[in-house]
Amino acid sequence: MSRVSLKISAVLLVCAVSVLPVAAQTFTTVYSFTGPDGANPYAGLVQGADGNLYGTTIDGGAYGSGNVIQINAAGEERSIYDFCAQTNCSDGQYPSGTLVMGPDGEFYGTTQNGGLYNYGSIFKVSSSGALVTLHSFDISDGVSPYGSLLLASDGNFYGTANEAGICSGGGGCGTIFVITPTGRFKTLHNFCMQTGCPDGEFPVGGLIEGSDGNLYGTTNAGGDSTCPGGGCGTIYKITFSGAFTSLHRFHNTDGAYPTPALVELTKGVFLGTTAGGGGNGEGTVYSITASGVLTTLHRFSATNSYIPFVLVAGSDGNAYGTTLGGGSNGGGTIYKVTPDGTLTTEYSFAQHFYYYFGAMMQGTSGNFYGTTYFGGTDDDGTVYSLSVGLQPFVKVQPSVGSGGAMVSILGNHLNQATSVTFNGTPATFQIVSDTLITATVPAGASSGKVSVTGPGYSLRSNVPFSVTP
Repeated sequence: MSRVSLKISAVLLVCAVSVLPVAAQTFTTVYSFTGPDGANPYAGLVQGADGNLYGTTIDGGAYGSGNVIQINAAGEERSIYDFCAQTNCSDGQYPSGTLVMGPDGEFYGTTQNGGLYNYGSIFKVSSSGALVTLHSFDISDGVSPYGSLLLASDGNFYGTANEAGICSGGGGCGTIFVITPTGRFKTLHNFCMQTGCPDGEFPVGGLIEGSDGNLYGTTNAGGDSTCPGGGCGTIYKITFSGAFTSLHRFHNTDGAYPTPALVELTKGVFLGTTAGGGGNGEGTVYSITASGVLTTLHRFSATNSYIPFVLVAGSDGNAYGTTLGGGSNGGGTIYKVTPDGTLTTEYSFAQHFYYYFGAMMQGTSGNFYGTTYFGGTDDDGTVYSLSVGLQPFVKVQPSVGSGGAMVSILGNHLNQATSVTFNGTPATFQIVSDTLITATVPAGASSGKVSVTGPGYSLRSNVPFSVTP
């Protein structure tokens, strides 16, 4: 399998970009890759328990097969693991998904190639660079996992493989799987078991756990055959036990080729984007309820910004994302969209070649961080930050759980914390470091924001914590 086999129509668009200031926003190029230190970051970043940022590049590194990187507060980069260090790349090759921090403080991720059978792998790696391969894909359980893993409220990781698995519908297929932190793997769903792939195919993106305790995701193709290349894509729901429900099949006029992952800004309502379709052919922002009612909120067009990618939930209750083209300079944008679909351009790029594949992430400082596939001093990609004036907060992982569950709370100055509450209900907690607290979800707590208070400050979680039965 080649790492360029990703099935996303309307991406890999080359845009000319640079950086021009927008009033009230501060854009900073944090780091430019040069090859040996990594190249072409495809995924986004994650904040570690130590306050540093962690991510991957899909190329470069010591063996030219990508690496795991660390970026500290001063913008200094360190490669903590270089893939293909083992014979025949049995440790993995070409990591493409955003890392997720596990309950043990280590990082879990996927590679689209390598592993024992060269069909991709699942790994965990410590902040010091000790890597363990948890699973190697073998075609029957999937090929090329591009999406990020999800740490769910049951303590396991859920994800998707973009192709293969056991299917008979004649399409590219793909799978949904669950894996424990120790590497016990199980396939939950094989796509395209029926002719025409009505349930979808090519589940490029990862999953989100909804406030109702179900998992939600998208496929890049399959469903309605209106679109060329195997269908317009789908949105689906799946339970932890594998009960699968197709919620929506796109038919081009309402969007096509949904980009990876959804965000839940309002309880029971999810926002997402499509890279094409929508009337203008340039993509959409949509909302969909847990029961499958879809509303098109915004249609992109070539006259403003177009071809959106992954959304991220902001601490202000809005979603933020990037487009591959358009803006005041024609090179793509960073934008904000409200739950009702009002879209505001926050930043316009220009004068270089950038791809904005990975979702941005919001650090607990309030600033957003992202990566570009190209650009920078050697055109090997960059890490950037964008400040839009949002205040510091705390981030709870996972963001869904029941009473008695243990969660991690990330932030700053947490070693001075005197109380933790879940929507007003006091919780027992333990200070681990200045940037990490562990807390127990209190019995009787209801869904809402988590608050951490200390001398002279009170920090709230960026998104509501959902308490499940």
